Amino acid sequence: MSPSLSPQSANFWLEEGGDRRMRWKLGSCHCGAVRFKVLTADAIEAVECNCSICRKTGFLHLIVSKDRFRLLMGEDKLTNYGFNTGTAKHLFCSVCGVKSFYVPRSHPEGFSVNVRCLDEGAVKVAMVVPFDGEHWEEAKARIADAEAPR
Repeated sequence: MSPSLSPQSANFWLEEGGDRRMRWKLGSCHCGAVRFKVLTADAIEAVECNCSICRKTGFLHLIVSKDRFRLLMGEDKLTNYGFNTGTAKHLFCSVCGVKSFYVPRSHPEGFSVNVRCLDEGAVKVAMVVPFDGEHWEEAKARIADAEAPR
């Protein structure tokens, strides 16, 4: 596991570039009405959450800051699904129903891109890191505690 995404580091949720080479990768929903690009490394670590919505949709997270995400087309095709606290903006294509990215509750200042919606071969998933989203509050508190300065 690279230091930039280990659960013990401050950047577990938010992928940072560090000294890795970053490139823009393209992605889309299933029908192509929604297209986007994200700036990331060629080899990444993704986060797999077991909360109800991530589990049911098969979402594999790559969380990035807003400056590393660009919506290229389809803003008019996006629909928001909100639940629980309403903080997360679960955006999905109104044509095909695929959620290729959203604004996560954990990082409302960024985006979580579904790695499975990036164009084929865009990235290599070097490791999948589990996150206990079923117990979101407790899991987030454990990460915050691990990130706290010592």
